[in-house]
Amino acid sequence: MLTLRSAAGTVPSAAIRDRNDSSGQGWVTPGMTDRASDDRAPSALDRVVERGGHVLTTAREEGGAFGRSRRRQLEIILVIAAQAGLAAALAALLAARFGPGAHVFAPAAAVGTIATAIGQRVRRTLELLAGVGVGIVVTDLLRYLVGSGIVQTGVVVTVAIATALLVAGRGGALVGQAGGTAVLIATLAPADHNLEVPRIVDALIGGLAGLFVVAVLLPVNPLRVLDNAAGPVVTELTRQLDAIAEAQTTGDAEGAMRALQALRGLGPDVGRLTDALAGAEEVVTIAPARWRRRRHFHRYATALRHLEQVILYTRSVARRSVTALQHDEPIPPALPMALSRLADALRELHHACRDEREFLRAGRLVLESAECAGRAWGQGVSSLGEAMINDIRTAGSEVLRASGCRTEESNELVRRAARAGETETHPPTRAQLYRPVPGRQRRPTRVHRGARSHQARRRRIRPTDER
Repeated sequence: MLTLRSAAGTVPSAAIRDRNDSSGQGWVTPGMTDRASDDRAPSALDRVVERGGHVLTTAREEGGAFGRSRRRQLEIILVIAAQAGLAAALAALLAARFGPGAHVFAPAAAVGTIATAIGQRVRRTLELLAGVGVGIVVTDLLRYLVGSGIVQTGVVVTVAIATALLVAGRGGALVGQAGGTAVLIATLAPADHNLEVPRIVDALIGGLAGLFVVAVLLPVNPLRVLDNAAGPVVTELTRQLDAIAEAQTTGDAEGAMRALQALRGLGPDVGRLTDALAGAEEVVTIAPARWRRRRHFHRYATALRHLEQVILYTRSVARRSVTALQHDEPIPPALPMALSRLADALRELHHACRDEREFLRAGRLVLESAECAGRAWGQGVSSLGEAMINDIRTAGSEVLRASGCRTEESNELVRRAARAGETETHPPTRAQLYRPVPGRQRRPTRVHRGARSHQARRRRIRPTDER
């Protein structure tokens, strides 16, 4: 659980420094004016060299990231291939003891259990057995009613697939095994009887052999699986946050549009991350050798489950940044600073999850981002700027929830930090306007004035009545 109550109040403004003040222009002396003017007007060759260096740097960074990603994928591929081969050999060895020919389908079932889905193999094995059962029941019933033949085979497969889709509601192992079993029995049953029982036994042996390999003989490292899947997502997300901040600082609408397109392309990586979460959770559940990593896994997985929401809010900030820059709407300097601090918080959150460290630094960076957002609001923004500030604050709250805070606590921390930044830029004076001044009598209300006028009127009337 993250404890940030000591920092929940006024976040020190000294912790947040404007990166734009580090340009060094304040150190220019009068004797350097000519050199500064030459630097401000580079030649065409200088611009070409600078652009070429920027392209080479970008290509080197992207190439290194691509190489690291491919190396991580190669590790997972080798492990899965070794699991499939070992499961096939084990299934063939076990199935050979049940008579000749049984070892043909058991290895296929074992490989299908491992290779069809990286995660949720227990559910896939149950679907495989259910698909075999559906295929056998439908095929035997139709063969009894319509007989065997070429046309009958097509009818049997059609009905088996339709029944499996009705049972499962979607495609998958159940539908594939139902269709395969229907084809097998419809074509081989006239020449070789009693295929139903061996088929069920093969499916059972293959599925159990695959689960045994995954859980006992060769279980994967769940934390490595998570890190390999989360690394590209976090890297690309933080890179685009920095790109949006840079675009807001320089007024580059095209740069913000490129960042938006890159964020929209994170869907496949997020899908792989979801599959990795399911697979790693299965490993720490069924593999005794990985039970000692359960606590670390659940801590890591809880943080990663909030990452998709942060991506959605970041995409919203990028979209509104494009519109604001295209219409030349004001963007205060504190707004890109808030995005940069949010990117730093995400990097620190990923490092803390991977290295099993505390989340204190990530929480402080989130509060600094919220304070910058509050300062941006105090400096003056348009309606698009207010929407971006709300998105940044909500994304920061998601990061705090990923680090272990409860929803109410994270929202309160972000709200107080944003209020501190707003107060620093625009001190509240409304409360002082309505503060009562000591020694001054309270001004009578309209009711009191009415009552006094009524009493005065009675005084004027009473002497006349007495006369």
